[in-house]
Amino acid sequence: MARISIFGIGYVGVVAAGCLAKDGHTVIAVDVDPGKIDAINSGLSPIVENGLDDLIKEVVSAGRLSATDDVAYAVENTDASFICVGTPSAPDGSVGLKFVEIVCQNIGEALANKESFHSVIIRSTIVPGSCEGTCIPTLEKASGKTAGTEFGIGYYPEFLRESTAIEDYYDPGLIVFGAMDDGTRAILTELNENLNCKIHMVDLRTAEMVKYTSNTWRAVKVTFANEIGNIAKSCGLDGQEVMEILCSDDKVNISPYFMRPGFAFGGSCLPKDVRALRHLAAEKDTPAPLLNAVLDANEAQIVKAQSMIVAAKAKNVSMIGVSFKPGTDDMRESPLAELAARLIKDGINVEIYDPFVHEAYANDNSTAGRGNDVIPDLKQRLNPDLSAVIDGSDMIVVGNIYKDTLPQLDAAIAAKPMVDLTRISRARASGGGYDGICW
Repeated sequence: MARISIFGIGYVGVVAAGCLAKDGHTVIAVDVDPGKIDAINSGLSPIVENGLDDLIKEVVSAGRLSATDDVAYAVENTDASFICVGTPSAPDGSVGLKFVEIVCQNIGEALANKESFHSVIIRSTIVPGSCEGTCIPTLEKASGKTAGTEFGIGYYPEFLRESTAIEDYYDPGLIVFGAMDDGTRAILTELNENLNCKIHMVDLRTAEMVKYTSNTWRAVKVTFANEIGNIAKSCGLDGQEVMEILCSDDKVNISPYFMRPGFAFGGSCLPKDVRALRHLAAEKDTPAPLLNAVLDANEAQIVKAQSMIVAAKAKNVSMIGVSFKPGTDDMRESPLAELAARLIKDGINVEIYDPFVHEAYANDNSTAGRGNDVIPDLKQRLNPDLSAVIDGSDMIVVGNIYKDTLPQLDAAIAAKPMVDLTRISRARASGGGYDGICW
């Protein structure tokens, strides 16, 4: 079994820490946020994710997971360090490596005083060339050692989906990593060899590119489906029916999950990764017209939803869902949050039903409202009573589907108008007081 330190107790870091510890490895989680550290050491998850509360409690109780802010201690007492910090977009749209660089600096300084071999494995999403251009030089300068010989280097991207992260961890659709040395390659092989998925061992740049290709492909598919849905609706056709027929052709390896006309994409990966890959293409003087169109089209979908709601002249709107997808409290670049903020700016009163975001606030999680930078009074607008939210509104806007709300929402259509951004029922199509964004 391996001893692993994980830098960054965010979404990827805490899920990886819990699952690795469950598999029998000894894990030390490292962060600068005392709230996250205290949560882990108390056996609590700092984020809302299906099954994670019980998992963290189990592995902390077993003594296989602990948290600290002491970098030197974590490096000295483990064989490998995973870097799982965020890479938010820089002002010019390029990938933001500030947090990755800081962690590499800190780990490098700790490596300078460590005699035994140690592997540094980046899991943060970074564009091709980042390991070689930023991470390795920073580590080598801080440690005074040479990458690949005196310490190990690897890039090991994650493909976890929020709300199903633990399931995805144990039943992955893709495993890929790059490594400069045999020691790092052996550690990553050991962690993955018992999973029912082919392991792709590649160079660092290829692994970095696979991650961006995966995220950007999903972003492209969402935008493509929305455009087809919009065109279909303008012709009096059902956009979802059109795309369902297209997706029945499973010979071209298209996932129907993303090929579903609806609202804009958001979250911690797709928006910033499209921006970063588009910026990289420009730096390389490589035309990328589709990438240039993706974010414009995504913005147009938010504008379309806003226009549909404003045109109805509703003064009080109930929004069902505000996180970027159902099953998580993550607000990072949520198009629903952006839509709510625009409606508020238009003078519309917005009340929000989102059980996962509300749960994070109710539990006083240190990360409650994580990623929200557009709705300053979000906590006050949340209401856990669906009936009260619906009754107090002139219009219902459905952004996320929560299965237990469907009967009540379906019944509410007879009483007040609804703009549906996700489709509560295949039996519903635009007409009367109901308006689907793409159908």
